[in-house]
Amino acid sequence: MNCENKSAKLSELVKKASAESALMDCAAENLQAWLDAKFLPEWALDSLLELFDSGLYEEINDRFFRPLAFGTGGMRGKTIAKNPAKSELGTVSEQGTPEHAAVGANNMNDFNVVRATIGLFNYCKTYLDARGAGAPKLAIAYDVRHFSKRFGELAASTWTKLGGRASIFDSPRSTPQLSYTVRRLKATAGIVITASHNPASDNGYKVYFSDGAQATDPHAKGIVLEVEKVPWSEVKDFLRLDLSRVEYVSKSDEDAYVASIENCVIDRDVMKDNKPKVVFTPVHGTGAAMCPAIMRHFGLSPILVEEQMKMDPRFPTVKQPNPEYAETLTMGIGTMRKSGADCLMATDPDADRMGVAIRTRSGEIRLLTGNMIGSLLAEYRLAQMSDKSIVTRPENCAIIKTFVTTPLQDAIAAAHGVKCINTLTGFKWIGSRLTRYENILEKAIGKSSDTLPYLERAKLMQEYSTFFVFGGEESYGYLGTDSVRDKDANAAVIMFCEMFAWLKSQDKTVDEYLDEIYLKRGYYLEDLKSIYREGAAGAQAIQNFLKRLDERPFETVGGARVSKSVNFAKDDIIDADGCAVPKEKFFFYTLENGCSFAIRASGTEPKIKFYAFAREDAKTPGELKDAKASARKKLDAMLAALEAEFDNA
Repeated sequence: MNCENKSAKLSELVKKASAESALMDCAAENLQAWLDAKFLPEWALDSLLELFDSGLYEEINDRFFRPLAFGTGGMRGKTIAKNPAKSELGTVSEQGTPEHAAVGANNMNDFNVVRATIGLFNYCKTYLDARGAGAPKLAIAYDVRHFSKRFGELAASTWTKLGGRASIFDSPRSTPQLSYTVRRLKATAGIVITASHNPASDNGYKVYFSDGAQATDPHAKGIVLEVEKVPWSEVKDFLRLDLSRVEYVSKSDEDAYVASIENCVIDRDVMKDNKPKVVFTPVHGTGAAMCPAIMRHFGLSPILVEEQMKMDPRFPTVKQPNPEYAETLTMGIGTMRKSGADCLMATDPDADRMGVAIRTRSGEIRLLTGNMIGSLLAEYRLAQMSDKSIVTRPENCAIIKTFVTTPLQDAIAAAHGVKCINTLTGFKWIGSRLTRYENILEKAIGKSSDTLPYLERAKLMQEYSTFFVFGGEESYGYLGTDSVRDKDANAAVIMFCEMFAWLKSQDKTVDEYLDEIYLKRGYYLEDLKSIYREGAAGAQAIQNFLKRLDERPFETVGGARVSKSVNFAKDDIIDADGCAVPKEKFFFYTLENGCSFAIRASGTEPKIKFYAFAREDAKTPGELKDAKASARKKLDAMLAALEAEFDNA
């Protein structure tokens, strides 16, 4: 049976299954659209026939109930399905990668990668044509995941076939290095193939624009529209790889990224004189490519978790490669105990997030939350920059964080007299604000500021614009300078090591320093409850709950009355720079008992998130102990009440 006959048979099966209600109407419609476009290769048709023959209608529904959303930051989805077909598996690699990514409109596969790349190219070409510029240039990085190299090379091949220039790394590299490289190569756009810390079965496609930040409007909307315009029939001609015109990122460009991290270090001497004894693990991800080399560049001697240094898409030593989970750090903590190290630092698959475990004075090993790490770095960097006269006009300096990141950082900024800019969730908003500050400076001085020495640029930023001191989000992402426009674990590792070295010089432990901050700024406790709902039914349950909040806001939660509610989709909100916060489906509540919480759906995973915040006053160590217990009790009760509200909706 040839491809035409197989496609015709599949159309009959789709019609029959839809009539019998085995297939959802939307799944049947999307699958038939793919068949009508006649772009699927024979192995893909065979895979679909196998799923129908096996009666795996739930699997087919999950694959086709919606097109994989190409949102403002790109797309993310499963490459390996729950029930992979034999024709997809083909010859499986030594590291468990099937021969083909899962067939499905809602899956991350060759077809969605090609279509997205065509749409991105079309947007970039139109953008450049309007400015009389040349061919679009694309920078591409990919992580260690299943199909990452394939997808990266497929994007590069597609781009050059369309007439553009593409530069790709020759092996897995981190997301922040891609951000830096977009700027250095003066690329029109950038792509990184990664699903960050998602499960091993997932992969993704993140889009950056010429400023090195993830695309925001108007570019983001324009790119999405162009991708949606691409007919599926156009995909077929780009499925075969041709790398003959693809360029590779040079060693000098890689060295320049490492050199740029030197600007994240405020006091290099303190690390030289008080070297912290640190354990590092990339948890099988791209952190292995740069983090150890960067630490050695600054004279440190990291103790490596050798079992996790090998890049592996299965992440075989952990359940999930997310450094915010305690179990992910188990092996690293074991190495920390054996070596007597001061701390452990772990990065996620694309090395944009960093988790930390520290040793207390009593020898206990304690995990830090993303909020704690960010608050420690914010306090340290602001204090040191002021002492060393890097910050001379605090009113023209800023730390930038997301609304769902601890308000302790607002208090830290206020104590140092600098602005605290709160953004929507997603580092793209922090990156775009850095571009705004840069544009204001360059308009004032009449030239590019890219080549200015860091300290000179810091001075000019404070004179004409806003100097960026530090940025971060609760989900373990941090940034120390604006040469990168996304969270950077490679740099965060060094920033944390510097702070640790300074604490050693002061004979303080990290937890003692954190308690000092609490006693000065107030005790803040945060927690996060994520509830997963897989598949079409799960996605609908999440959207129904958000719709209910939009129409009928909470009046009480767990017996506590609501004193203020903010609907970010409807209310007008102005930030500390005087900029309007974009509209988004996101809710923030403050309760009369002093607690607060935020609710949003994840943009990258099938889950809804409840962010909880508590604050207590404490002036003495005894009061601080009581404050910690009181805040914990309040947050536990509030999160339990919110989960019940969702389950009963």
